[in-house]
Amino acid sequence: MKSPLLSLPGAVPAEGVDEGVAAHYGDLFREQRALADGTGLVDLSHRGVVSVSGPDRLSWLHLLLTQHVTELPVGQATEALILSAHGHIEHALYLVDDGETVWAHVEPGTQDALVAYLESMKFFNRVEVADRTDEFAVVYLPAGSIAPVPDGVVVRETAHGRDLFLPRASLESYAAENGPAIGILAYEALRVEGHRPRLGFETDHRTIPHELGWIGTAVHLQKGCYRGQETVARVQNLGKPPRRLVFLHLDGSEVHLPVAGTELRLASEGEEGRKLGFITTAVRHHELGPIALALVKRNVPLDAALLAGTTAAAQEVVVEP
Repeated sequence: MKSPLLSLPGAVPAEGVDEGVAAHYGDLFREQRALADGTGLVDLSHRGVVSVSGPDRLSWLHLLLTQHVTELPVGQATEALILSAHGHIEHALYLVDDGETVWAHVEPGTQDALVAYLESMKFFNRVEVADRTDEFAVVYLPAGSIAPVPDGVVVRETAHGRDLFLPRASLESYAAENGPAIGILAYEALRVEGHRPRLGFETDHRTIPHELGWIGTAVHLQKGCYRGQETVARVQNLGKPPRRLVFLHLDGSEVHLPVAGTELRLASEGEEGRKLGFITTAVRHHELGPIALALVKRNVPLDAALLAGTTAAAQEVVVEP
């Protein structure tokens, strides 16, 4: 689904999973600074939007999600995962309840599989699941933004900013009145700076929540009764995850950023050393320079200098070993 904001001056289309919105509008660092200052908006209209309504919606979702939502207050934002039977992450949902309906935005292209799974689990519960992606566009306002929220628009407010579930027909006019529009690359740079994992970027087919620091934020440890809960409890109580998320400062003299999947090795062992992990997301930050998130083996020394391909990298702890 191609955003109408791609017709704005300077818009450069994003690629890959973020196709359909702008990567930037001509000045990446200016856009990052605007977000950091609490101005502008980010077009996230390519993300999937799913709603769950009905009197049983919270108690039913509580049985399926990693998050405790039976008494979720109206208007309070939360996030949750859906796991496989083996505890691997399949879906990440960013939720808010408006008193009648739970609204969630999810990674682009994942809404069909999510809706199919939820439909298969309805049984006799009084719930209605709907894919609302064609009707609603997600718009992000950074923390500190004074942009107004139109009457009736559902808002998901967090410490990082506000997600608006805006009627798709209003996207262009709202952006014109409350811009400037800012591209997804600036949004991603601040996400990496904030150490926030993203499904499909920091995850692969065997990722468990402990590896990414999602315990506590998206996984509630005082509840059970969801698929994959046994793995979560076993790792939490009896063991350690095999990998951990780290934040990397990359050598700023390199022209090109290492791409996702670039292998990490100990700098002391050189380019032929043992593979210890891989880059998940690398970005250029307006203050920090080139930075990245990566997954490494749990036992990699915390102070070890690393190589991302041929690029020197210094690590900061995100998930404790």
